[in-house]
Amino acid sequence: MKTLLRIQTSLQGSKGQSSQLADRFVERWLRNNPGGRIVTRDLSRDTVPHLTAERFAAFAAREGERTGDQQADVALSDALIDELRNADTIVLAVPMYNFSVPSTLRSYFDHIARAGVTFRYTANGAEGLIKGKQAYVFITRGGIYSGAADTQTPYLRQFLGFIGITDVEFIYAEGLAYGNGVGEKNLAAANATIEKLRATEAEAA
Repeated sequence: MKTLLRIQTSLQGSKGQSSQLADRFVERWLRNNPGGRIVTRDLSRDTVPHLTAERFAAFAAREGERTGDQQADVALSDALIDELRNADTIVLAVPMYNFSVPSTLRSYFDHIARAGVTFRYTANGAEGLIKGKQAYVFITRGGIYSGAADTQTPYLRQFLGFIGITDVEFIYAEGLAYGNGVGEKNLAAANATIEKLRATEAEAA
């Protein structure tokens, strides 16, 4: 049975435009994977704490030497990492907030970037250990920031690649706050892209 991990970050929860694009994709993924399992991690509802010196020390401490508090900190990180490991497909719904990704997603990333667990350093540099995954990233923006103004895509691609996820597809819906039908047009284009993605995968299957 295939598993899809959906990570939502919109402050609007399921009503957010990025969440709705992800939902549309997931709906069609289920059609191509009947009986597939969906795991949802809503970071706006179940927030992951910001990284602190104490949490960082807990991640670095040896298993048998951790305090009770450290064990609890590591348990949350382990649970998040297990969700990634057990997923075949990963979907991230990411709106732009203040020219970047939501801070909740940054906190999530801080908890899944663990040396010796999701990546390791070798003589040739860092090697990601979360391999064999396919990721889809749905990015929504009130303005238009493609090109040099895009701060999200390079960061997300670099981080995902750092932990081993290199098969990543980005789908954008920009200008959603613009008038004259610009936002509606771009949102429709994003939905059309989802249809093409699913059709291509169905043919491959």
